[in-house]
Amino acid sequence: MSTLDLGAPEAAAPASPPPVPPPRGRRRRYAWWAAGLWLATGLYLVPSDQQAVVTRFGAVVEPRALPGLHLAWPWPIDRVYRLKVRQLQRLAAGGDPADPVLGRADASRSQFLTGDQNLIHVRAVVQYSVAAPAPYLFASEDVAAVIRSAVESELARCLSGRGVDAVLTTEKAAIQDEVRAGAQRLLNEYGAGVALASVNLESVLPPAEAAGAFREVASARADAARIVNEALGYASSVLPRARGEARQLLESAAAYKQRKINEAAGDAARFQQVAAEYAKAAEVTGERLYQEAMVEILPKIRKLIVDAQGNLDLTIIRRGEPAPAAAPPAP
Repeated sequence: MSTLDLGAPEAAAPASPPPVPPPRGRRRRYAWWAAGLWLATGLYLVPSDQQAVVTRFGAVVEPRALPGLHLAWPWPIDRVYRLKVRQLQRLAAGGDPADPVLGRADASRSQFLTGDQNLIHVRAVVQYSVAAPAPYLFASEDVAAVIRSAVESELARCLSGRGVDAVLTTEKAAIQDEVRAGAQRLLNEYGAGVALASVNLESVLPPAEAAGAFREVASARADAARIVNEALGYASSVLPRARGEARQLLESAAAYKQRKINEAAGDAARFQQVAAEYAKAAEVTGERLYQEAMVEILPKIRKLIVDAQGNLDLTIIRRGEPAPAAAPPAP
C-alpha cells in the first residue's frame, strides 16, 4: 500500500508591519477640510422659478425662501425642500379617463345627481399651483387627493341646484366658475397651500342607457331653434315690406286728402265769386249759369227733338242703334 507524500509544510509568511498613523498635522488638516465641507452644506441656492422651505429637526423654520443664495445650518440639522411654485399642475376630478386597453372607467366616481333627479357623467380637469410652500408640503399627505375631493364636493353641490338641460347646454361656464371659487374656499379652510387656476368641464354626458333619449331631446330642441330662426327671418323680410306699403298708403292718403282740400277750397272760392256776381245781376248770371250747364250736359245725353205740331220721326229714335238680328228661317 502506497502512501501519498504531501510534501513538507511551507514556511510561515512574515507578519506585516503595523500601519503608520499619519502625522498629527495632516490629521488636523483633514479634520478642517471635513468640517469645512460639512459647513458648506448649509449654503443652498434657490433658482428663480422656485421657492424653498427650510426645516430644523423636522420643524419648519423658514416657510418661504425666495430665489437666491441662502445660509442655513448644515445637514442634517436643517433640510431644504425646493418647489416650483409657478408651475401649473393638472389633475382630473370626477373620475379618471377610460382605460386605453379595456376601454372602461369607474362610472360611479363620475356620476352626479342634478336638481331634477337625473344622473349625468361629469369629468373635470383642474389646474393648480403652489400658493404656500410649507402648507403644501406638510399640511396634507396627498395634496392631489385633497384637491380632487374639494372639487368633486363643490361639483356635486353646484349640479344639485340645476336641471340637466341647463348643465348640458348653457350653464357650463357658470358651473366652472362656481366650482373653482367654492373649491378654493374649501382648500383655504384646509390650509392646503394651493391656488386653483381653472376648473374645466372636460365631458358632460348622460348615462349610456338614456343617451338616445337625450339625443332626441337635443335634436328636437335644435329643430325648435331652427324653426324659430326661420320664423324670425321671415318676419324680418315681411315686416319691412309691410312697413313700406303702409308708409306708401299713408303718403297716398295724405296726398289725396290734400288734393281734396285744395279742390274744395277752389270750389268754395269759385262759388263765392259766382255768388258775388249773382248778387250783382241775378237774372243775367242765372241765365249764363244755365247755358253753361246745358253746354256741359247736353252733349252727354241722347236728345229727341219734337216740332210744334207734335210730329215725331221714329227713324230719328232708331238712328244709331244696332240693327236687330235676323230671325232664323222657319223649318
